[in-house]
Amino acid sequence: MAKDGIQAQGAAGGRPAVPQQNGILVLRKPRGPSSAWCLGRIRRELGQSKIGHAGTLDPMAEGVLVVLLGQATKLSAFLMDADSRKVYSGSILLGVTTDTWDAEGRVLSRSPAEHITRAELDGAFASLRGVTEQDVPAFSAAKHEGRPLYALARKGVPVPVKKKTVTVFSVEAELVGPAHIRFRVVCTSGTYIRSLAHSLGNRLGCGAVLTELVREYSHPYPLSAAHSLEEVLREPEGFALKVTGMAGALPHWPRVPLGPEEAGLARQGRPLAHDPARLAEEYSAPGNRLLLLAPAGDPLALARIVHKDGALWWTVTRGLWNQEP
Repeated sequence: MAKDGIQAQGAAGGRPAVPQQNGILVLRKPRGPSSAWCLGRIRRELGQSKIGHAGTLDPMAEGVLVVLLGQATKLSAFLMDADSRKVYSGSILLGVTTDTWDAEGRVLSRSPAEHITRAELDGAFASLRGVTEQDVPAFSAAKHEGRPLYALARKGVPVPVKKKTVTVFSVEAELVGPAHIRFRVVCTSGTYIRSLAHSLGNRLGCGAVLTELVREYSHPYPLSAAHSLEEVLREPEGFALKVTGMAGALPHWPRVPLGPEEAGLARQGRPLAHDPARLAEEYSAPGNRLLLLAPAGDPLALARIVHKDGALWWTVTRGLWNQEP
């Protein structure tokens, strides 16, 4: 039997089948291939038919790619919500614009940039901090009427201007050459770093493109916890040891252990009466989220506190148990 009772899937290339995992693989995506290509390799070669992610990286980027396996795919939205932070470092070239807003696109213009001073750079970066409306790149996976924007852009079809609200908590930057910038940024999930580079170029009046990008942290996983794709694929027999539990993906969520009877009710989608003795007061307000644990200590369900009929209840919003027989 496979882990948690899920049958093993056949792996490609004659490799031994690896049981379908339920948990998190912190992958160090290499520069070059797309995130989808990396997940496809794991799906085919390690038999992980149920696989997802908590935020992709562009092909030119490298770093932390949080891969969700099995029941952990249900955590995707919670790992990419407004409370989740990401940390990036990289480099920007001033004086160039491209259609993709990075160095891999078609050059649209070139302008002198050697005159940019450190004071001007600091002022431009300061304007990017805080809550802002960010332009979504035309070459991105964001969708318009069900189609990704990059599909429209590649066909030469006019791409509608889309904006999204993001928060940049901090930016550290320095000039390392006449037109080259090294930077490090802390921001909310979903922030396009290419857009930050493009906005910086607009503010400085010379244009700018992203030339290098490393995701150092994707809440709650640092780059030091990541495994290379080559390592993961080379050692299928050790794959399960590289997969971490689902509870670790939500370290800021309070945990409530359930007894056998309560766990049975939760599996049926029945609400559980709020027990203040098992939950600190600061977590007990309506709307707060909880992680319900099975009697054995494994994550059983995501829940939310609701006020109903004059009382507080824990209601299951997402079950994390196996649905397969």
